[in-house]
Amino acid sequence: MTLVYLVAGEASGDLLGARLIAALRAARPELQFAGVGGERMAEQGFASLFPMRELAVMGILEVLPNIRRLSRRLDETVAEIVARRPAVVVTIDSPGFGLRIAARVKPQGFPVLHYVAPQVWAWRPGRVKRIAREVDRILALLPFEAPFFEKAGIPVDFVGHSILESGADRGDAARFRALHGIADHERVVLVMPGSRRSEVGRLLPTFGAALRLAAARVPHLRPVVPLAGPVEEAVRAVAGNWHPAPILVRDVAEKYDAFAAAEAGLIKSGTSSLEVALAGVPMVVGYKLNPLTAVIARRLVKVPHISIVNLLAERRIIPELVQEVCTPENLAAELVRLLTDPAAARAQRDGFASVFDLLRPPGGVPSEAAAQAVLRAIDAR
Repeated sequence: MTLVYLVAGEASGDLLGARLIAALRAARPELQFAGVGGERMAEQGFASLFPMRELAVMGILEVLPNIRRLSRRLDETVAEIVARRPAVVVTIDSPGFGLRIAARVKPQGFPVLHYVAPQVWAWRPGRVKRIAREVDRILALLPFEAPFFEKAGIPVDFVGHSILESGADRGDAARFRALHGIADHERVVLVMPGSRRSEVGRLLPTFGAALRLAAARVPHLRPVVPLAGPVEEAVRAVAGNWHPAPILVRDVAEKYDAFAAAEAGLIKSGTSSLEVALAGVPMVVGYKLNPLTAVIARRLVKVPHISIVNLLAERRIIPELVQEVCTPENLAAELVRLLTDPAAARAQRDGFASVFDLLRPPGGVPSEAAAQAVLRAIDAR
């Protein structure tokens, strides 16, 4: 039996893991899988060692209260890897957890691939030397990451961004409006506060307050909030009290239908902004950290933008409101501008097009490119 051990720690990694499993199975049906994952990986028949949602924590101060539990889960994962002797270990995103796994199992002779390059090019670039000791290879989603890590001696495969496989740009607006009884005069606005509890706790109330302010200036708004599994209960608890009342969406296909119906969005910085951009939805990006975490991050961050779209474009296509400027008033002002100024919305859509050409792998689709990298690691043993 050839076993592939996968470790995902949040919703975006869970989706990457699910696509990777499907692509690996298509290439070699005899492969077996184990590790840590969420709902999307479970749909592929993957049984997680423990619920992935326990790892959905971000921020220096947010991790501290959970350190014992996270340490226990780390030990359990390492123990299972050692016991089951996989042909390869693939840690997916979530470097805080995944790279700790890698650091402990690589010295024991297990090949380790890390899928999604850690963003040390954005902050703490000195960390790359340690990563070189923790992993055998990185599977990078962004084209500019390969030269950075290769300079540190880490082999890199640019596999392209899996967002291109998502179907985010193929939703059906009419179907979504009909399903939810949305009248022709109503205007759909996406609200995506993230998939981590700490993000939702800080961003969702702010986004809700911004919507109230925007609704006073632009009538007939219908907010739509896609639900991420690890934070679904928290989102329902907060957004359920909003005015205007939101449409809460759990199904992925329905989420993409909502994208097609949306005129604008309030979006957390990260993969979700790239997903929304692929659908051509103009947006405002917002983000907040714990204040002390933000002070530390500001000293370490080395890039001019927090949005991947802006980073790839090397210019500000999307407005970014971070930390103290991420207020209901500022978010509402930018959202109203997108809803009332067609030129502003069109400028964003025009900017999106050039970005996605940069995210395609040299051949095939991203999940297949990633699968081939994993198979090469297996065959090299």
